[in-house]
Amino acid sequence: MITRRITQHVKDQNWLIAVSMLFAFTACAPMQDGALPAFQHSVGEPTPWDSIPADAADDKFTFAIISDLNGGERKGIFSVAAAQLALLRPEFVVSVGDLIDGGTTDREDFKREFDWFDERAATMGVPLVRVGGNHDLTHPEVRKHWAERYGPRYSHFVYRDVLFLFMDSEDFTDARMKEIFDARVEAIKLHDAGEDERARAGEYYRMRERITGKIGDEQAAYFTRAIAENPDVRWTFLFMHKPAWMNDGWDAYGKIEAALADRPYTLLNGHFHEMQYHTRAGRDHIILGTTGGSQNANSASSFDHVTLVTVGGKGGSAPAIAHLRLDGILDKTGTIPAGGAALCFEAAKCAKPEAAP
Repeated sequence: MITRRITQHVKDQNWLIAVSMLFAFTACAPMQDGALPAFQHSVGEPTPWDSIPADAADDKFTFAIISDLNGGERKGIFSVAAAQLALLRPEFVVSVGDLIDGGTTDREDFKREFDWFDERAATMGVPLVRVGGNHDLTHPEVRKHWAERYGPRYSHFVYRDVLFLFMDSEDFTDARMKEIFDARVEAIKLHDAGEDERARAGEYYRMRERITGKIGDEQAAYFTRAIAENPDVRWTFLFMHKPAWMNDGWDAYGKIEAALADRPYTLLNGHFHEMQYHTRAGRDHIILGTTGGSQNANSASSFDHVTLVTVGGKGGSAPAIAHLRLDGILDKTGTIPAGGAALCFEAAKCAKPEAAP
């Protein structure tokens, strides 16, 4: 990466020298008979550009985020998002979870689902950071497969002096995971049988963990240590699937929040399948919509999008965060790539039914 930036700097410097020589030469060069007037420029004359482009700031970079594509995946949407991210070319992409539908203990079934996700994600052409959601992690067998396939359920790294924290909001004991899994399977059966009232009155919908997840003590200790070891980074980003930051003392997340009290940070999560913006302790807490997951047809905040984050530039200002709706990212021909023109990206506009829990 350093070599690339140095090479680019040299190329840009050569370009500036060439432009300067062109200005000097054309300002005094006679025009040949029948030739078009040469481009001329004298110092002090007005120009249609603000300044000649220089190297991009070394501290500036862009990454993207994708949100839930499951909990009832809608066919074709994620393939469109992957093609659009290939056009946008961020340096890397973060997923905030629910990569697969899950809901099974059959290893071959969920392996096949992860294969299908990875196959499509590879078409983005950039590195992907996976954060697990409840569909990806809430059963001992699928969690074991995650560890074999992707490694740790929570992790961190520093990139260009920015700290990235990737959390596991499904941080339950094996026994509690099985209880949550079994209750969800029962709710899905009732939903599929057309008995939504009974499903919503059942055990699964009474579980607090279903909504906000949980951060355990061991995980909190890991992240407080990572924060302490990186005291001077210019920004910190937190990613999780469920909004454990809403637990308010119910789990160990508060220890992480306390460790971040004196620094700027941004938190992003998924799970609700609806866009929400909150501030907490003066920091942005953003709940993302969907990137192919089920939607609520009664909500204008339930739509498919990717999020583009640009860090750096302009004197250390806060990161610029832009949510890009999939129905507005067009290729060079002016169409939505990967057959997206035939798809619906907002249930409120196409009356798609809400999917199973």
